[in-house]
Amino acid sequence: MKICRRLAPIVLGLLVVAAVSPSVAVARPKKVTTKPRTTPARSTTKTPPSGSITVFAAASLAASFTDIAEAFEKLNPKARVTVNFGGSSTLVAQIVNGAPADVFASADAANMEKLTAAKLVDATPAIFTKNRPMIVVPRGNPLRIKSLADLARPEVIVALGAPGVPVGDYSRQILARTGLEVKPKTLEASVSAIVNKAALREIDAGIVYVTDVAIDDYRVDGVAIPDDENVIAAYPIAVLSNSKNKLTADAFATFVQSSPAQAILAKYKFLPLK
Repeated sequence: MKICRRLAPIVLGLLVVAAVSPSVAVARPKKVTTKPRTTPARSTTKTPPSGSITVFAAASLAASFTDIAEAFEKLNPKARVTVNFGGSSTLVAQIVNGAPADVFASADAANMEKLTAAKLVDATPAIFTKNRPMIVVPRGNPLRIKSLADLARPEVIVALGAPGVPVGDYSRQILARTGLEVKPKTLEASVSAIVNKAALREIDAGIVYVTDVAIDDYRVDGVAIPDDENVIAAYPIAVLSNSKNKLTADAFATFVQSSPAQAILAKYKFLPLK
């Protein structure tokens, strides 16, 4: 008991010290940071177009597509574009018979559908521009052609596009709307052939597109067709399934639908897409 009395003050003192002493912080273990495991980032850079492609395009696109091809090559220095122009139906026949082509731009949907049916189109064709038919006459308009009705005059020598040629099919739709009976002296395979005959005064009138008259306005004149009698031509473009350079072919077809190419088309009087 004596021993307990001696220890009591000491124990009491220790308790007092513990009560008034600040708490001792316990050091936390240092956090070990490890670098997260990463996988190599995939490159988002697209392979730039390169190599050569051949584009088959309707004759009415000759001037505009020549400029578009040049603009595409400037943006893609390693790519080369060769453009073959002709009547859409003629170009389709060539493609079906194995002519090497990567892209087809038609002046109508009917000829593009022939390639789609033959499984020669790689993807769904896209409409990239529109055009408006117009009467073409020799420079100075010698016979004073003023309307579609004048094409039915017996003395007027008329040229139209052949059946299957887009401008010819559009012409027959237009004449059917008006109920006019026009007997053409000649049926041509392309708009360029009709324009040339008018320029050489081999015909008195024909039906082509506004764009064709605008390009050759130093050789021919144009007579507008009223909207209620006219039809609008829609132009589709598609990459062909037999293309050996689909990367560049896809890039070109996409470029044709871009703002820079649309500005070129507008310069040549093609109608904007709405």
